Amino acid sequence: MRALIQRVLRASVEVNKEEIAAIGLGLIIFLGIEDADDVADAEWLARKVVGMRVFTDELGKMNLDLKAVGGEVLVVSQFTLHASTQKGNRPSFIRAAEPEYAKRLYRAFKGALSDGLGHSVASGRFGADMKVALVNDGPVTIWMDSKARE
Repeated sequence: MRALIQRVLRASVEVNKEEIAAIGLGLIIFLGIEDADDVADAEWLARKVVGMRVFTDELGKMNLDLKAVGGEVLVVSQFTLHASTQKGNRPSFIRAAEPEYAKRLYRAFKGALSDGLGHSVASGRFGADMKVALVNDGPVTIWMDSKARE
């Protein structure tokens, strides 16, 4: 399971020119799921995100987590995070999970995040053509892969 995580001042998602989700201060998480992923990957990644100290304290140091700042979360499915660009110029998405399997793990990740935060998380629409707007704060952008637990 791969996640591209950005600290944001605000973020939103539109589908068919209609805003379906929006957050203020918090994290937007672009989530890619592959066939090798399972619920343990979703739970591990959610725990890491909930505890990640990427918000600044009164001294300007990144010491605070989502709960400490009352931050929100927006999760957006993005199978292209599993693109392979080794051959040619057209990316291959062969490692991306089939939609039904990916949707189950996407929901498991959102559920684990909600449980860890104690409140619901916003999300895009799985499988839809989405327009995502965000204001990256910092900028702070973090790449995580549950198969490379560094």
